[in-house]
Amino acid sequence: MQDRLAAVLGEVLSLSREEDGAITLHHDGTVASLRVVEIAEGLELVSLTQILAWDLPLDAKLRAAVADHAHNTLLGTVSLATKGGHAQVAAGAKRNSKKTADVLLRYNFPAAGLTDDALRTLILMVLSTGSDVRRALV
Repeated sequence: MQDRLAAVLGEVLSLSREEDGAITLHHDGTVASLRVVEIAEGLELVSLTQILAWDLPLDAKLRAAVADHAHNTLLGTVSLATKGGHAQVAAGAKRNSKKTADVLLRYNFPAAGLTDDALRTLILMVLSTGSDVRRALV
């Protein structure tokens, strides 16, 4: 399935194959990773993780916007990955750096039975959804 994904997506997107078998691609300002995960014998899922934005200042406005997208997005799950601030010492003065966050979209689906065109279309729809969310956030 991983080879099929690379062939189908390679027709329309620039991608690279990672040593661990993952496919990495760039789409409209985002980076995505696709992997095939065997859940049970005969059941393989395509796992897509798309980084929509990174190192955004974490505040109530961002949390609310991501929650809104998470509620309204049908093709994938939008989530916020927070990164803690930490104390820094600069010129003898201690100060706290602000917390930041990355915004991700995840989508898992079984690909068995999908034609190449259907598989490509579904993945492009998910990636486009992520790009739309990115534009709304940044």
